[in-house]
Amino acid sequence: MIIYTHPSCLLHDPGHEHPESPARLKVVLDALHENFADADWREAPGAKRGDLLRVHAEALVDEILQPVSGLHQLDQDTFVNEFSRIAALHAAGSGIAAVDALMNGEDRVAFCAVRPPGHHATPTAAMGFCLFDNIAVAAAYALAQHGLERVAIVDFDVHHGNGTQAIFVQEPRVAYFSTHESGLFPYSGAPNERGAGNLHNALLQPGSDGFRFRNVWADELLPQVDAFQPQLLCISAGFDAHRADPMADLLLEAEDFAWITAELRRLADRHAGGRLLSMLEGGYDLDALRESVLAHLHALR
Repeated sequence: MIIYTHPSCLLHDPGHEHPESPARLKVVLDALHENFADADWREAPGAKRGDLLRVHAEALVDEILQPVSGLHQLDQDTFVNEFSRIAALHAAGSGIAAVDALMNGEDRVAFCAVRPPGHHATPTAAMGFCLFDNIAVAAAYALAQHGLERVAIVDFDVHHGNGTQAIFVQEPRVAYFSTHESGLFPYSGAPNERGAGNLHNALLQPGSDGFRFRNVWADELLPQVDAFQPQLLCISAGFDAHRADPMADLLLEAEDFAWITAELRRLADRHAGGRLLSMLEGGYDLDALRESVLAHLHALR
């Protein structure tokens, strides 16, 4: 297993008491160094401008890469400091490097321990704590540079990945599969949002537990991933559906994240030669985040 990260991802700081704090990544990295010291640890490179422009408008790329001093607000809950543009480049670049490593046969599984997260960033706007859509950058790179025809993105973050969906809404080579809590930011991802037939959204009502989560995936979404037969499987790995997380009202445990990860590993083995790329998204209770990421990586491995 390859683990990508970069020191700049700890320096992006959206401000005092902001939930998407550097402490999130620090607790993840501490846990991974303690439990996966023998993994293939690699420093994430920076994404190139052309890689970002496959999925984002030039105006947004320019806005994110513009130097700032102090704290600068992009939208109501998305802030950047002087290190954020470098962190965003390396967060996006981690997925690109992971795609190359997997497609070149260097390993079968890669995890990107990076921030800021990405799945809310739309083609034209940074939002929801996200600057660039890291998983979308990686998927678009896989299409363009490795000639893939079927890339699956699985998103079990408690919030819908509206940015990822918007980027690929008319791209049938990328299929998007998501469970997310009903009535929660960003208030998108209804089951009737189908795009080019490549969007698969399932709502979980507040209070849903692991039993409901597993049934929805087993009965609805995993069979659709299987039918798509992806050549590369990508995961937007958000852990804010954990019962302890303050940002939502689902009741998952770490074992539920291990279960879905193991199921996705089997599908990657069946269709993609085992190639599976996972990228950190949400998760805001530090203890729950640590426990959930460890469960996820043990199942990945």
